[in-house]
This record gives sequence, C-alpha cells and structure tokens, in this order.
Amino acid sequence: MFARKTAPVTGVAPASSAAPSGLAQQAAVLRERLGPVLANPFVGAGAAAVLFVGALGVLILVTADPKAGLPFVRMKLEDRVAEVNRTPGPGGFNVDGLNPDAFVDPNGAASQPIDGQAVVTLPQGGQMIGGQSATPGTPATAAGPASGARYSTTPLPSAPLAGLTEPSSVGLLPIISRDGRAPYQAYARPFQPNGKPRVALVVGGLGLNAAATKAAIERLPPEITLSFVAYSDGLQGWIDMARANGHEVLLEAPMEPLDAAANDPGPYALKANGSNADTVKRLEWILARCTGYFGVTNYLGGKFLTADGPVLAFQMALRQRGVAFVDDGAAARRTLPGLPRASADTVVDADLAAESIQKQLITLEQTASQRGQALGSAFAYPLTLEVANRWAAGLAARGFQLAPASALTKR
Repeated sequence: MFARKTAPVTGVAPASSAAPSGLAQQAAVLRERLGPVLANPFVGAGAAAVLFVGALGVLILVTADPKAGLPFVRMKLEDRVAEVNRTPGPGGFNVDGLNPDAFVDPNGAASQPIDGQAVVTLPQGGQMIGGQSATPGTPATAAGPASGARYSTTPLPSAPLAGLTEPSSVGLLPIISRDGRAPYQAYARPFQPNGKPRVALVVGGLGLNAAATKAAIERLPPEITLSFVAYSDGLQGWIDMARANGHEVLLEAPMEPLDAAANDPGPYALKANGSNADTVKRLEWILARCTGYFGVTNYLGGKFLTADGPVLAFQMALRQRGVAFVDDGAAARRTLPGLPRASADTVVDADLAAESIQKQLITLEQTASQRGQALGSAFAYPLTLEVANRWAAGLAARGFQLAPASALTKR
C-alpha cells in the first residue's frame, strides 16, 4: 500500500535526473581542480597529520581532569567511615571510630586528617590546614579508649632513682645498685599476673614526631611498653612524660642493618665489624642519652646481630649494668646467657592496613593461648595506635591479660 513508486519505463529519463543541478556542477568542477593536488603524497600526509592532531585534541578535552593542577581538599567522610566501622574485626572486636586513612608522612610529619579540619594539598606538594577542631577550644588528638577518655593510672617513679646511675664522660650511665637492685627491675612497670595468658605490645619509633609521641603516651593503655629513639631531641622529657603516664620504656639502640645504604642507622650505630672497645663506647653513648628505661631494644640490626664478637660485647655490657634487652624478633635465635631479655613474636604493623594489624594482634592472642604469653612489636603510626587501642580495650573480656614487656623477660 505504501510501496515506493518507480519511474515509468520510457525513453526519457525521469525529471529528477534529467540534468545535474547547479550545486552538482560546482562539486564536479572542484573535484576536477583538486584532484591533482590531493594526489600529491606530501599533501596527503600533511592532511592526515592535521586530522590526527585534531582528534587528539578532542580526546584530551573529553578525558582530561578539568581540575588538574588545582589544590584539592581531603575531608573526613562521616557516612563512609561509619559504614566501615560497623563491620566487626577479627576475634569479635570492632574498630568503631577508627580512621583507616591515618598515616605518618615518610619525613616524620603528622599528616592524618583531623576532625573538623580540611587538609589542602597544593600542586607543589605543600599543605595548608585550616578550620578548627570539632569542639571549639579543644585540640584534636589521636583517638583514645572506647569511651574517649584517657586511661587512669598511677605514675611510675621519676628517674633517675637513687643508686642506679654513675657519672661518665658522656653522661649518666645505668648501674646495679649496692643493694643489688638492677635498672631492669627498678624501672619496670609493676605487674601482678592473674593467671590468664599474657599479651604484651611494644610501640616504638617514639621521640622524633611530637604528635605521634604525645598520642602514644597519653592515649595508649599504660601496660603497653613504649620505645624511644636514642637520637631524639628532648629525650629525657619524653621518657619522664611516659613514666608519669604509667608506661615503662625502652631505649632504641641503633645497629648496623643489612642494607645500610638504604637504611642509615646514624653515627653511633653498633657495627658488625667493630671491636669490643668500640662497641662498648658506642653503647655507652646511647645508654647515657637518658635515664628511666628498664632495657634497650634494637633499631634495625640485621647485620650487627649476626656478628658474634660485637654481640658478645654488647651482651656483657648490658648484663654488667643490669639492663634488659627486648628485640623486635631480629635476635630471636640468639642465646644471650644471663641477660634479661625477650624477643617479639611478630611485628604487628609490618603491613600498614587496619585489617592486617587486627589479624596480627589476634595471632598474638592465639600464641599466648598456646604458650602462656606473647609479645608483639609495632611502630607508632596513628593507624597502629588506634587499632591497638581498640584491641586492648577488649582484651580482658576475651580472656587475656595485657602485660608490660618487662613481665615477659627471662634470664
């Protein structure tokens, strides 16, 4: 019914094709004139290049970020964080209130988002922090216990205690007192076992970053042992503050690593090829940096701890001064007779992710269930502090006792 009509079959062409229109005549003339030009290979290549550049420009306009090069703002997304925090973590505890984006800048600057503030990152890499804390007049700090309040604790005695030091050319050095008291006993946090499996955690790297150090001292349970970098400025002040908040402390002895080119342990590091005299001299400089620690721990040391001679000199010097040695697991296979010591079963934040840290902490609990005690080592990343805080808050309810590291040392 609606079929297309066909032209009648006659000797005369249909009217629509009887003669080319004026526009068709102009197109034919243009093709005739441009044909030789377009046939030139150089002209064809140029035209193709122009076409490619034009297409690339269109693609860039479509796909490029129109805000590239502008400052961007990182702000806390309350709804997303609340959604994440509703998911329970391993072992039955959750991380309600956890900020999974918290981290420490490699250069030591705190760079975690703060409640109520916008952190503006400039294209050149700098940052501007604006706004006020969530509660006007209240400084923003790392998350505390589940209730948000600081832990209540009894301060440890101020250091140095009488009879436990002697003067030297580099400062006060620890000694065993005339009545037989040793620093590893006198400066340890008092501990009363309750029969439950004991779990201890050492948080180290403190003293270099003021914000992280203050947060660890004030917000972590006092049973958690804190470890301080020997090169820190104001080291004695930090240790005094830690002991005032109930924390026993360790002093980090820098030791030569396997990859010294990538990890510089500093000018007073204990060397794998050092003589006994040189080892003792370097160790005494480290020990004289402050007082109030019950023991030392290693900072790096993958190479030093394999050198028998220097390690023996290190062992004898600590033993004579009554100082314990608690390592992060690097010296787990070394026997150091007569030296009060403990070795960490795991570094809980080797993988800096909330779920991984939680799993390592639960592994500590499993180890404690099997052996009666377990020791973990960690670095003072804000994320680690928050996860450890939430974990510790529910430890007793899961049938474990949080203990200071000194309670796990053996001779």
